[in-house]
Amino acid sequence: MKIISNNKKAYHDYFILETFEAGIELKGTEIKSIRKGSANLKDCFVRIKDHEAFIENMYIAPYENGNIFNHEPRRIRKLLLHKKEISKLEKKVREDGLTIVPTKLYFNTSKAKLEIALAKGKKLYDKRNDLKEKDAKRDIEKALKRAY
Repeated sequence: MKIISNNKKAYHDYFILETFEAGIELKGTEIKSIRKGSANLKDCFVRIKDHEAFIENMYIAPYENGNIFNHEPRRIRKLLLHKKEISKLEKKVREDGLTIVPTKLYFNTSKAKLEIALAKGKKLYDKRNDLKEKDAKRDIEKALKRAY
């Protein structure tokens, strides 16, 4: 599994409850651009419309060796999920007030896959607690390293 893009901001802003693996419907030059590593998950989100899942605002850079048929960088792309998964996601978003965020873009064998997650937004004090815990772990690691 080769990770292309990781959405660290999602882990900072949300509590990740459950993850799903989804395929992405791509056009010709998009896959070439992703293989080159020119994709970004920052500020993108997943929306469910008419029992289909779409990822919006995902940036895939135009392929530099492409021609006039090159793709639009921030177009809406369809996600490939099973009907049961989509209905489960739709139910959770509607009833529980959760959101769906993309967390990773990677290659599974030769196919580009997107890991999406059901997430609950963090409050400011939750983010502060996470930063405190991270700093404490870092300090402990440094102390252990010095001890040995």
